[in-house]
Amino acid sequence: MQVWKDYQAENKDRFLDELLALLRIPSVSADSRHNKDTQQCAEAVKLRLEEAGADKVEVCQTAGHPIVYGEKIIDPSLPTVLVYGHYDVQPADPLDLWHSGPFEPVIKDGNIYARGSADDKGQFYMHVKAFETMNKTNTIPCNIKFMIEGEEEVGSANLGIFLKDNKERLKADVVLISDTSMISLENPSIDTGLRGLAYMEVEVTGPNRDLHSGVYGGAVANPATILAKMIASLHDDNNHITIPGFYDKVQELTEEERAALNAAPFDEEEYKQDLGVDDVWGEKGYSTIERTGIRPTLEVNGIWGGYTGEGSKTVLPSKAFAKISMRLVPNQDWHEISDLFTKHFEAIAPKSVKVKVTKHHGGSPYVTPIDSVAFKAAHQAINATFGKDPIPVRGGGSIPIVALFEKELGLKTVLMGFGLDSDNLHSPNEKYGLANYYKGIETIPYFHKYFAEMSK
Repeated sequence: MQVWKDYQAENKDRFLDELLALLRIPSVSADSRHNKDTQQCAEAVKLRLEEAGADKVEVCQTAGHPIVYGEKIIDPSLPTVLVYGHYDVQPADPLDLWHSGPFEPVIKDGNIYARGSADDKGQFYMHVKAFETMNKTNTIPCNIKFMIEGEEEVGSANLGIFLKDNKERLKADVVLISDTSMISLENPSIDTGLRGLAYMEVEVTGPNRDLHSGVYGGAVANPATILAKMIASLHDDNNHITIPGFYDKVQELTEEERAALNAAPFDEEEYKQDLGVDDVWGEKGYSTIERTGIRPTLEVNGIWGGYTGEGSKTVLPSKAFAKISMRLVPNQDWHEISDLFTKHFEAIAPKSVKVKVTKHHGGSPYVTPIDSVAFKAAHQAINATFGKDPIPVRGGGSIPIVALFEKELGLKTVLMGFGLDSDNLHSPNEKYGLANYYKGIETIPYFHKYFAEMSK
């Protein structure tokens, strides 16, 4: 609609300035030193929703970081869209690998470089500006509710409680989320599913104190060595996960479904070049697209122990640690997988060490029904602004609360992301394309328009 284009063109610079202001707030949910920053960011989101024209905007306190809620009910008889996003961000470490300050946004080569630019401040803020566009031009076609939380990056521990306590307030017809990626602006896509997650921490203890490696080395088990061997044993020679029962409930795709998945544009040489690797790695018998979308994985996210400071210290450490995450596919339950992991990891530990396994958080996998009105509306919206049909793909990441929305609110979710896999999510130099940001603001109003029309 021309009125939307005109409004967005007139306010383009302001839309960007407001996002940059949000990106300057270090709302790191995992670090308690940033608790004041997360509260400040919540208040900033509240202000922007109010300025955009939302009603009943509230910063809802939880046992952790707050949730921002707002709504615009134009007619109770019309369908309602619940927009979900998160204002919290990942820690910026390691800081020395950033080309610019993680919370000092820089625009370079058409990208916004800052922590949270793509995940998820830039993406959820598209919805705020799309809502403003419709509201200020008197073209809102349906009711819209916003729920922007501050704990997604640490497992959304308090969101389930909020959902249970606010079912009436959160009544809607669908959840709309932009916290995923598309193949490219030239090849737009929509995620039809997400993998689940089980996140663990392991601790291996040997002697009751750090020891001199010359006096005791060779006679006492080194926890760091033992941990490395235990982790290495979690994959076999075919890179298949060795935990008994791990694959028992994995949903296998048909050959036709696998062929359709692999039909998506993908250049493996370009993929390797972008990552600076000479070859790909993964489960034998599956393509890279399949390994990152329809297959479960187990990855070490961090490992430490002993002396890691400058210079040398010949020590046999008392303890060694690792953080391990497993991405799960349909029919795998993260609680069950966590228990299988714990049982197996304890079983493979030699008597020379003690093992402690801690379950941190997780979430279930999710598959979006592609025959729903909401998915068709998203498909048509992308076609309207990109001029081509989006490609359906399976996302490799996890948004644990998507399954929770269905369980607690009975709502399906549409995953309409505008980021790119190459946006360095959770890494130094996270970025988000200016073109992606503006394209999202342009496209989202069409989703509401088509969803309202198709729901009649």
